[in-house]
Amino acid sequence: MASTDIAIVPAELDAAETGGLAQSLKDCAAGTVGGIMQVLVGQPFDTVKVRLQTQSTTNPVYSGMMDCVRQTREREGLRGFYKGTATPLVGIGACVSIQFVVVESMKRRFAQKNKGEPLSNAQLYLAGAASGVANSVVSGPVEHIRTRLQVQTGTGYSGPIDCIRQIYRSHGIQGIYKGQGITMAREFQGYGAYFFAYEWLVRRSMEKSGLQSRAELPSYEVCMYGAGAGYAMWLTIYPMDAVKSKLQTDGFGAARKYASVMDCIRKTMAAEGVAGFFRGVGPCLLRAAPCNAATFMGFELAMRVIS
Repeated sequence: MASTDIAIVPAELDAAETGGLAQSLKDCAAGTVGGIMQVLVGQPFDTVKVRLQTQSTTNPVYSGMMDCVRQTREREGLRGFYKGTATPLVGIGACVSIQFVVVESMKRRFAQKNKGEPLSNAQLYLAGAASGVANSVVSGPVEHIRTRLQVQTGTGYSGPIDCIRQIYRSHGIQGIYKGQGITMAREFQGYGAYFFAYEWLVRRSMEKSGLQSRAELPSYEVCMYGAGAGYAMWLTIYPMDAVKSKLQTDGFGAARKYASVMDCIRKTMAAEGVAGFFRGVGPCLLRAAPCNAATFMGFELAMRVIS
């Protein structure tokens, strides 16, 4: 076996042969559990990240990550860190279930195509990237609504439904999908790296320990590899995420600051330099480990229960 290939374990060969609707439903259910865990653990970090990414550069509200945490707690209490949670709790649950359904389906498809040969690194990356593109159809509008609610500190939208209603009434479906192009690009690269890193770490551990089933992996290893996958994703896509946040919290019509993705990149570089693409990276990296450890832990445990 070449060093760049990753062996597929017998359990995956069986899944590749049986596959079908039943397996997809299991992937969907377990993915939903993972998504709910992701939101509950990661939302406070994400709120701080988005507020730092989108604040004014000429008159910033927060001097840094800890100042943002302090001001949010003093002015809004614990609830301030969970503003906009209802949308991702439903939406991200759906997003993560889509991710796992697609990535597992792609792995089974590649396994059948390979006829017993190991899945290559490229195949694992493409399986993850495909899951990201599929996921972006839901994650784009979900994150758009969430980011608008997260940066709102006064009146404006009474909640996610009101936010959707107001934007749709004034700007139609295009307004709901604001920033969709950069979201799709981010998801392609991000989830390609995300699932490749997790699968590579899992397979390496299984081969080293002589395990025949993923269910035999200790829970602490699942958490470690999930955390590693989170870092693999965010370290490769953070600048794209910063641009996405700026576009999705930008105004509409005459209040619009950025005409396009490239215009946002040009203006950010001119006003803030390279550092402008990494504002809020601190809470993002702090979030990556516990949030993605919880995601994969939720998925793997749910799969063990329903399988």
